[in-house]
Formats: sequence, C-alpha cells, structure tokens
Amino acid sequence: MSSKPIGIFDSGVGGLSIWNEIHQLLPMESTIYLSDSKHAPYGPKGQEVITNLSIKNTEWLINQGCKLIVVACNTATTNAIDILREKYSIPFIGIEPAIKPAAIQSKSKAIGILATRGTLSSRLFHETSQLYSSDLLVVEQIGNGIVELIENGALYSNEMKCLLQNYLEPMLEAEIDCLVLGCTHYHFLTPILKQLIPKHVKIIDSGKAVARQTKAILEGNILLNEKKPVETNRFYTNGEEKVIASLLQLEAVSLRKLEF
Repeated sequence: MSSKPIGIFDSGVGGLSIWNEIHQLLPMESTIYLSDSKHAPYGPKGQEVITNLSIKNTEWLINQGCKLIVVACNTATTNAIDILREKYSIPFIGIEPAIKPAAIQSKSKAIGILATRGTLSSRLFHETSQLYSSDLLVVEQIGNGIVELIENGALYSNEMKCLLQNYLEPMLEAEIDCLVLGCTHYHFLTPILKQLIPKHVKIIDSGKAVARQTKAILEGNILLNEKKPVETNRFYTNGEEKVIASLLQLEAVSLRKLEF
C-alpha cells in the first residue's frame, strides 16, 4: 500500500477528462495534475520536442513524490512513452486512440478518428491501426485548432462548431458508425458532437479504460491506497487558471499557478 499521489500530465486541460475517470474509480487516491498549457498543443511539434516536454513533466511529478504517472495525452503517449519507461523505474500508464473497441463495435465497417497530427503520424498509432483496422474504412482527421480553442475558453463558440462541422463532413459521407476521439481534449466536445452526428454514431474515448488500467497497475505493484488521503487532489497549470477551474466544476479546488 502507498499513500503517495498519482501523477497525471497533459499538454493542457484535456487530461482532466482522464483525471475525472481515475478519481471516480479510485476516490481514495491522492492525485497531482500538471497542465502544460503553455506548450499546448503538442500535436504539431516534432517527436524530439514532445519527448523533451514529456521528460520535463515527468521529472517534475517525480520530484513531487508521485508513485505512478499517467501520460494523459495521446500525442505524448504515442511519441514518448517508450522512452519514459526506459528512463524511469516508476510505472507509466499511457493513452492511445480506442481503435480496437471501435473496430469491434462498428457494424458499417467504417470509423472516424479525430486526433492531432502528432498522434496520427506516430509509429505507435500506425501499428495499432494496422493491427485492428485491416478490414475497416478508417477516415482520419487532424483536429487543427480544436485544442487552442479549448485552452482559450472557447469550447462552446461558433468557431468551434464550424470547425467540427467541417471535420465531420467526410466522416459522415463515409457513413461511419463509430467516432474515435484521439485526444484527451476532445472528450469535452462530446455535448457538441452529439448535436452534429446521427444518434446511431457511437463516440468512443479511452478514459474509463485508462482508469481501469491505472487501478490494475497499482494493485499489481502493491501501490493501491486503502486509507482516506490527508491531501487529496492538487492541480497545477502554467496557463489560464480560469479555464481549468471551469472544466473541473468542483466547489473546492487546490489550483496553483506554475512558472514552468
């Protein structure tokens, strides 16, 4: 058993969707969430830059005493998690686009994947895609501009709605019946997406699966906390505090500004 916190990082506020799933499943665990909004989005950056940012985030969380780190960013996972696992002895949980469940659930044999350039161009994504989508029509779409709008507090803006309509058009023309959200920021688009796609199209993300994997790894390493923590959940950001606060929707939040 360990009362040390779980560390979670993302290129901004998107990983809050992962934090929420982990918190719901593991309410006895303390968490430290690091929002690297200053460098968001990671998607357009090259692998070297993404890896260096991921190392920086990891070392900061390790210095805070974290017992496990969740890389709550698809782009950081697909580009850097192998290097992180080689470099540090701490357990890591990554997040990848949920291609496998989409492939299993699709009846039309056509799925859409909305993700960042960094995720769609990564080796890990291509390997996963080839493994599970050989008999599928996969419509990939880079979500340029989405992360920036969310980070700037414009989630429900007309600009966001117009972007999504353009990105969804080729997917709907291909008659997809599953839409994979390949970026943790995109979870927050779900209410808008439901207004723009037919009811039979399933929206699939990886949040619950990541939470279950986190629990399994904690149990396997005898790190699961069984006592109520003294200090529960801390959130750090080098971006706009009001954005992270609005997405958390919690009455009492330990939110701190970082120069990072």
